[in-house]
Amino acid sequence: MSNCRFLYHNGVVLDAPPVTTFLQSLPGAYTTTRTINSVTSFLFWERHMKRLSSSICILLDSKPELLFSSGSSSRVWMNQSVNESSIYDLVNGSMSKAMRSVVVKERERLCGEELAVTVLVTGGYSLGVGNIAASLALVGHGRDVAAAKYSDWVRLRKPLEKFRPPSTTELLLSNDGDHLLEGCVTNFFVVSRRKSSSSGSLYGESLSEFEVQTAPVTDGVLPGVIRECVLKQRNTIPRESTCVV
Repeated sequence: MSNCRFLYHNGVVLDAPPVTTFLQSLPGAYTTTRTINSVTSFLFWERHMKRLSSSICILLDSKPELLFSSGSSSRVWMNQSVNESSIYDLVNGSMSKAMRSVVVKERERLCGEELAVTVLVTGGYSLGVGNIAASLALVGHGRDVAAAKYSDWVRLRKPLEKFRPPSTTELLLSNDGDHLLEGCVTNFFVVSRRKSSSSGSLYGESLSEFEVQTAPVTDGVLPGVIRECVLKQRNTIPRESTCVV
């Protein structure tokens, strides 16, 4: 992945701050993906667009202040229907122009590398930003309005960082200290041996002896793109189930 950072705003490619700084500076719904095929397309883009559109609708209906800045008239948008195609047109148009500008103007800096991409929709504007085994720690309660991915979560999770032990790569959330929900920035899955498995091998003799568990959306977790992709692999993941510490 490239270490270069770009901010595309009003047709201009600018040097960007770190993604966390950018998200903390503006309210809104966002999604994060990466480029593939030499910066010509985005990984799981349709799925990311579907979730981004869903987050915008959820925030408009429940907490518009998480979508608009304090100086804007968020009340005007309350109870307003949102045309999904208009969101797609807005974001796809912005991202298409952004990627063309980045590839053309910054080709030498990219050096053939892929980009991590964060898209934030805030107050009616779309901005695109171009920028593993884990040690885990259980630190706090689950998110409010967990079904939507909103930029204010970057600010809300910041106090949890003081509880991060040295070398810990992800902080897990739980409402009761026993049932795991998700990570602060990632999905959380547990791979476990089925109770019915009779294999004596530690690693099992086939994938059918294992299942992948993750907290259901109804427990209060983000229905993320990667989570959805994993759960659709029904041959190895038969169901959602509560993960217990």
